[in-house]
Formats: sequence, C-alpha cells, structure tokens
Amino acid sequence: MDADLGEALRDTRLLVLFDEIYRTGSMTRAAERLELSQPTASIWLAKLRRTWGDPLFVRTSAGMRPTPRADALIGPAREALALLRRLSDDEGRFEPATAQRAFRIAMTDASHVTLLPRILAHVRPAGPGIRLEVVALSSATGRLLESGEVDLALGYLPGLEAGFHEQPIYRQDFVCLVRQRHPRIGASFSAREYREEAHVGILSFTSYPMLRDALRRQGIERRILLELPGFLGLASIVSATDLVATVPRTIGEAVARMGPIRVLPCPLTVPTFPVGLYWHARYHHDPGGRWLRGVCAKLLTPPGGPRSFPAGGEEPAPA
Repeated sequence: MDADLGEALRDTRLLVLFDEIYRTGSMTRAAERLELSQPTASIWLAKLRRTWGDPLFVRTSAGMRPTPRADALIGPAREALALLRRLSDDEGRFEPATAQRAFRIAMTDASHVTLLPRILAHVRPAGPGIRLEVVALSSATGRLLESGEVDLALGYLPGLEAGFHEQPIYRQDFVCLVRQRHPRIGASFSAREYREEAHVGILSFTSYPMLRDALRRQGIERRILLELPGFLGLASIVSATDLVATVPRTIGEAVARMGPIRVLPCPLTVPTFPVGLYWHARYHHDPGGRWLRGVCAKLLTPPGGPRSFPAGGEEPAPA
C-alpha cells in the first residue's frame, strides 16, 4: 500500500471527503453530502494536502479539478474505503431505514419516465436517508461501474468485457407512434406506409443503433424530417404533426399516455433486446449494492419473468 495512503487511513473521514470532492468536483457539495461545515471540510482537505504533499484539487471555471496525484490516488482510496465498509459490517447487512448513502445509477432518459418513478417511490419510504443520483447510460458506463463511480446500470449494455454481472429484467420490442387523427394511417400500419411516411428519429444511446442497423439490413431508409437527442418533447411533436416515431415499447406506451397518440406494432422486422441490471464484480458482495439490485429486480421484472414484455407486447419474429 502507498505509504501516504496508509497515513490517511488513520482517519478514514479524510478519505471519504477526498472521494466526495473527486465525485462532485465541488468542496461545497461534498461538505453538504457529508453534513460537514465548510471550515471542517477545509481543515480536513488541508490535512490531506499536507499528508500527500500535493494540492490534490485546483479551482477552475469547471469546479474543483483533480491533480495528477489525485487521479493516481482515487482508485486505491476507493478500494480501501470499500474494504473498510466490508470489515465494519461483520454480518454483511444493509439497513435502508437507517442508512445514509448515495447510490449512482446509469440509465437512459427513457428510463427516467418509465422505470425511475417506480424505483424512487419504493426507495423514499424504505430509506429516507438514501440519495439517488442518475447519470446517462453511455459508452463510458462500463468504466464507471468498474471504478465504483456508478453503482448500477439499468438498460442494455452489449459488449461488456469480463468482470461484469448482468441480471435480465425483460425483453423490449419496438412500436410506432402516430397521432390519433393521422390522415393516412388507419387501424393497421403496413410496411409500404412505413416507407412512405416521414419520421422523427431519436438518437438514443441503445435503441437508435439497433433500429438503424435493422432497417439497413432490410434496405429501408427512413425519410427523417426531425432528429431529437432524446425522448423529451416527443409526445408534443407526434401529437401535433404527421411524423412517425419508432421507439422501444415501454417509452412508446408512456409517451402515448401524454397526448392523443396511438401505439401501433412496428410493421418491419426489428430484433428485440434485453433490458437488465449491470454491475461490476468488485462490488458484487457490497450489501448496499445487493439491496439496490434486489429492489430494482423486484419492482421492474414483469409477472411473466424476464422474457416477458412489460406491457403485454408480442415479440416479433427475429431478424
């Protein structure tokens, strides 16, 4: 172990503060989350700076940015904190009712609408001292899970390397959204109509590449008149225009409840994909992580099990 890190372990509160400043990029936010006064947080940081002989964090226009020395120390510091937490919890239990802990979950903006409300509705009464932080699901999520900067990922993360765990929740298919009084689309929606209509494209991290690749394999090029970076505002756009939106079923049915919108089966062959929970093996035995995963799995897995669709959708034929 780094001798300087061993010196800091004599007072683990200093490591906790170091971790929080690194996470938040702010002395003020770190002090608030740890319920410390600003003077106390400043004194503790000064101790760390003396111990490690480095400023550790420098004020910039983007907040408190870590020095190279801080970047080198954050990994071992977090490993030490994780070990100390396990050693202090002899029975490996997590008591949500009394816990004071922040969990960081990675998910898509669609899950903000469809899944996050259910999680929050359970966590708030079960753990009044528990704080949830949500970050975007992205290509960096695997690295963040491994480092401990993210506790759990919810969604679809293909191509993860060894060292990750996955728990399937359900399979997701695609549907099409059109306004109730669309002038050309009736009760059914054909592949020919799909090709002829104008579309809105949603550049979702997970579903957009899958839909794009499936259409390319079938030689279909949509006439996209509007592209959105996410699902925010989709209900207003579909209900006020003749554009067609092709989206995963859960977000499609949630959007349809926000306006005069119909949900139609996608007339083309688009593969389904699994929605699941992901975490790194380093934190597999963390009691708090086990509790959070159990809550999410219980709340979000449909009655028919992981292969079921959450709203009763039919799985289309494979591509």
